[in-house]
Formats: sequence, structure tokens, C-alpha cells
Amino acid sequence: MKIGFVGLGSMGQAMAANLLKGGHEVWVWNRSPGAVQLLVEQGAKAATSPGQAFDVEVVFSMLADDQALRSVLLDSGLLSSLKAPLIHVNMATIAADFAAELATLHQAQGVAYVAAPVLGRPNVAAAGTLEILVAGPADAIETAQPLFDLIGRRTWTLGEQAASANVVKIAVNFMLISAVEAMGEAAALVRGHGIESAKLIELVSNTVFPGPIYSGYGGLIAKRNYEPAAFKAVLGLKDINLAIETAGNVSVPLPMGELIKDHLLDTIAHRQGHMDLAVLAEVTERRVK
Repeated sequence: MKIGFVGLGSMGQAMAANLLKGGHEVWVWNRSPGAVQLLVEQGAKAATSPGQAFDVEVVFSMLADDQALRSVLLDSGLLSSLKAPLIHVNMATIAADFAAELATLHQAQGVAYVAAPVLGRPNVAAAGTLEILVAGPADAIETAQPLFDLIGRRTWTLGEQAASANVVKIAVNFMLISAVEAMGEAAALVRGHGIESAKLIELVSNTVFPGPIYSGYGGLIAKRNYEPAAFKAVLGLKDINLAIETAGNVSVPLPMGELIKDHLLDTIAHRQGHMDLAVLAEVTERRVK
């Protein structure tokens, strides 16, 4: 199959590489050429523009945020030039309202739009074991499923309204970031009593909270090891803002979200926004000194 991939950050690059391993013809585009060259060395074809990457059967996008996607797809006029048959699979975490807007605009062009945000860090993407949250036209999802199988462990289908996948992803990220905040506060609590936080993390990740969130982020908190970042604090702020906005649209209060937003802004004020989300733990440490 002829595939396009737009947006080659650490996640996008890993997913595009797995599509290549599946034997597909993959055209890749990214603002910075270095990421493109790495995939060309693995057999990908370099697109000279986003339009060339969209001139395929199925195109994946994994751009950083709403603004980046809007710039590449809408402000440039690219979407208005697209024609069926084409399936656009957007794997980025974007606002639910924007996902609904994109679905409507794609439908007007006769192009299928599938929302497919993912759960997992870059190492999970490289292993091809992401959890993929999918919503959109059933026939388009069926066509793309063999491709999802190359990059994910399981596909979770959430209906035909594209925005549904983004709402669920935003909710999951809100829970994840809240867990990291809780771990940071708990680590400060035990340190205040002269207990190594690593002992707390080992205990909870092997008993009441098993799994990659507590063991992974907890380990970073215990070691105070925040670089290189797999999930930057500044992206955590983006996701918390999305959660607050999405909840506000249906009059759901998120008091914890507001607290975490304040703490993430603190990390950015202290020039830590480029560090891993686990750096949230440092905010509590600063505030108890």
C-alpha cells in the first residue's frame, strides 16, 4: 500500500518505521529534514511537501498540536485540494471540537477522516505495541486496520464520531498526568520524613499500582532523572489545557486539572518545560522549602 506520514517526532518516526517494516511504500514529510533522512535510510521516500505525502491511499499525521495541524492542513489550503479515495488518519492528541471540525471538512471533500490518538511512549511506539484509540467511518477503519496492526498492540474502536477518540485520549492523559502529580507529592512526603522515595515507588508499583505509569514515571521521580524527555512537561500542559477545555464544554469541573495546570506553568517558569513530565515532582519540592 502507498502510505504517507506527516510529522516525524519521536513518536511519528517510530510508527513510520514500523509501517516500512510491514513492506509498504511510505512517503514521509517533516518540517526538519533530519528526521526525514533517518527514515529514507530505512527505505522511505522523501516527500518535498505535505501535499506529496497526502497523495497516497492512506496518510497518517502526527503533528505536535492543533496549531501545527491547522497550519499544515487548513491554512495552507491543502485540504481543499484533496480528493477521494483517500483516508486521513490523524494520530495526534487534538481538541475534540477541532476533531469534529476536521471530520466535517474532510467529508465535504469526500475524504475519510479517522481519529486515532495513541497511548504509549516512544519506546512503546518503536516496539509496535501502542494502544490505538480509533473513531471514524467504519469502512475506513477496516481498510486501515492492517496498518494499525503494524504499529499497535490493540485497536480500541470508539464509534463513528471522530471526536470520541480524542475525548477518551484527553481523559486518559488527564488521569496519567494526575498520577504523576500524586507521585511527586507522595515522594516529597516520604522524603520529608527521611525515607527514600525509591522505596515508596518500588512498593506501590509492585502492589497497589502495578503498571508502566507508576514504575516508569515513579522511577524517574525517585532518581530525579528528567532528561531526555519522552513526554515533555510543556506537552503535558497542552493536554491539561485540552482536558479543562473539553470538560468545560459539558460543564464538568476539573479542580485537579486547574491545580496541575498551575504546577506545569511553574515548571515552564523555571525553564523545565523541555524536561520529562516527571519533573512535576520538583514543583512540590520547591514549595516545601
